[in-house]
Amino acid sequence: MPKATLRDIAIRGKRLFVRVDFNVPLSTAGEVTDDTRMRAVLPTLTYALQEGASVILASHLGRPRGKVDPAYSLQPVAARLQELLGKPVRLAADCVGADTEALAQALMPGEVLLLENLRFHPEEEANDPAFAQALARLGEVYVNDAFGAAHRAHASTAGITAYLQPAVAGLLMEQEITYLSKVTDHPEQPLVAILGGAKVSDKIPLMMNLLERVSALLIGGGMAYTLLQVQGYPVGDSLVEPDCLPMARDILAKASERRVQCLLPRDHVIAQDIKPDAPTRLVADEGIPVGWKGLDIGMPTVVRFREVLRTARTVVWNGPMGVFEMPPFRQGTVEIARAVAACTGTTVVGGGDTIAALALTDCSQAMTHISTGGGASLEFLEGQSLPGIACLNER
Repeated sequence: MPKATLRDIAIRGKRLFVRVDFNVPLSTAGEVTDDTRMRAVLPTLTYALQEGASVILASHLGRPRGKVDPAYSLQPVAARLQELLGKPVRLAADCVGADTEALAQALMPGEVLLLENLRFHPEEEANDPAFAQALARLGEVYVNDAFGAAHRAHASTAGITAYLQPAVAGLLMEQEITYLSKVTDHPEQPLVAILGGAKVSDKIPLMMNLLERVSALLIGGGMAYTLLQVQGYPVGDSLVEPDCLPMARDILAKASERRVQCLLPRDHVIAQDIKPDAPTRLVADEGIPVGWKGLDIGMPTVVRFREVLRTARTVVWNGPMGVFEMPPFRQGTVEIARAVAACTGTTVVGGGDTIAALALTDCSQAMTHISTGGGASLEFLEGQSLPGIACLNER
């Protein structure tokens, strides 16, 4: 862990400004429907409170477009957090201003204050220095535990550290950096990457970076069909991105040059329409006929992928193998989840769709690490510097 964390500094009696990612789904009745992101931050909050600090929590919720919108209030989040922590959580009416500063100053050790939605102010996403300074006045220590927002250079994720020091990682952020670094920095070999999802354009930088590190690349989902077309395989009406064909050719050439095993599906569950009740067929060497689309990998491909995964010491998985939202096109993703769960090495899973697919199985507990940040984990694995991490103190 290259960055300083909450455990590296004295926090007793201090006011901690903790940036969290409480961008959670709400029901029409205004209740939190999935508190996974909130639970992920509980170790940080519990540690801080037990150590005698007071905690000021800051988060965004949704896209209120820089103005106050009651539909995006963090009131339901405060209510749910109070239940999770088993202690009062007060919601400030705003995230900056004299009234909010007074509430922050009055906090006693062990108390929690949640600020209202940061994105009610356009200055947050603009990384406005004056707004960052106003946020900084609330705390004495900055803690970033919002990995899901670490790829954004916003006032609360990056700008604030110019005015509030020390600036350290929370325990969730520490866990994210530690496990994702196991993929990018000196991974235990063999390292196998499983990539899926709809568009190859979303994964080109990731593939280029991983090709420097992996021993095998297993590719499924809609993105596979652009690569298959380059190889001359008949893909019918499957999703192909014509603009990406030259890059797909480069990826396959680089894999060959670096002697990376690059496995693409050779059998496909196909249908003419993406519908739950669409008639399906399984095709293999003959390819996909015109008028039909590849919507999942077939079991023979699962078996091929499983054989490679069996010997892996590190596995990173980003992207489902098919249109998993519909039962006829789900089996490939579910079987790959089971194969990853059976791995004895380090298994790292990232991406919103991958995590949603994983939730349809009983495999989540078997994964070493499930990343809480979709875009952030993708950029980290691409080798990019994330503003919300770069600004934290070195250990």
